[in-house]
Amino acid sequence: MLAAGTPPDWAMVDISVPRPADRLPGISMAGFDNRAPMRADIAMVAHPSVTLLIDLSEEAGLVYDARGRREHGSVAIGLLPGDLRATGQGIGSYLQIRLQPVAAAAILGASAELSGTIAPLADVWGPDAEQAEDRLRAAPSWDERFSIASELLGRRLAARPPVDPEVAHTWRRTFTDRGRIRVDGMADEVGWSRKRLWSRFRAQLGLTPKRAAQLVRFDHAAHLLAAGHPAAAVAAASGYVDQSHLHREIKAFAGLTPTAIAAAPWLAIDDRAWPDAVPARRSAAARDDLPDGAAVCFP
Repeated sequence: MLAAGTPPDWAMVDISVPRPADRLPGISMAGFDNRAPMRADIAMVAHPSVTLLIDLSEEAGLVYDARGRREHGSVAIGLLPGDLRATGQGIGSYLQIRLQPVAAAAILGASAELSGTIAPLADVWGPDAEQAEDRLRAAPSWDERFSIASELLGRRLAARPPVDPEVAHTWRRTFTDRGRIRVDGMADEVGWSRKRLWSRFRAQLGLTPKRAAQLVRFDHAAHLLAAGHPAAAVAAASGYVDQSHLHREIKAFAGLTPTAIAAAPWLAIDDRAWPDAVPARRSAAARDDLPDGAAVCFP
């Protein structure tokens, strides 16, 4: 999330994360509670996951605007949503669920249709979405909410056919290699033609293998910048040709410069909400002593 109008006062937001027992492969969750009335105007940018934002507020919650479409309440946000803004005011609670594309395809079915857009949760979850929201809202603690969410997600994972193993393998390699994979070589690795891999990957996950690699690489580079690493070192460590290449991709995905991404409020709390995916922050002194391209540490 990138604050575009009124940045949230993160000091007034309590963040909860699941216990290890409630975690599922390819799925991350975090709970947010506003402890005081606050006004937020937030622009959201690309992330390598389909995001479910479940509004557990008793009063009016966030309103979402994307490409002329306006939604409120609980929503599903696809990959590469474009110009998406969330606005709201008051005290509220929200459960955010990040589904890596393979998990999203298994849980939501035709998740590819979500790419580049936003939809009400009921449209992609089905008729029991309201009942699921009611259960989550009535739960007395975040631990119980996470347990309920894991139960609901796990049930859908077990009931629906998974994506092709070749597609799942290609995504895993792309994600674990932080987008630095040579995507053309993946067809040989899984025993498919390049045309078949690209067609099946796009049909099931909503983007091409090359675009998936670019998205994963962008996300990792953005977090390294926010952790305090210099742009030249991030470019070298993330697989960009040079710093200009990094600048172009950051601009294409976020509409910002690397310097602006490094200071963006949307990354300011990721180390609390998504600690397993965020590089450690560096002190200013350590940043000054870091040779360009020499010592970027990965989590």
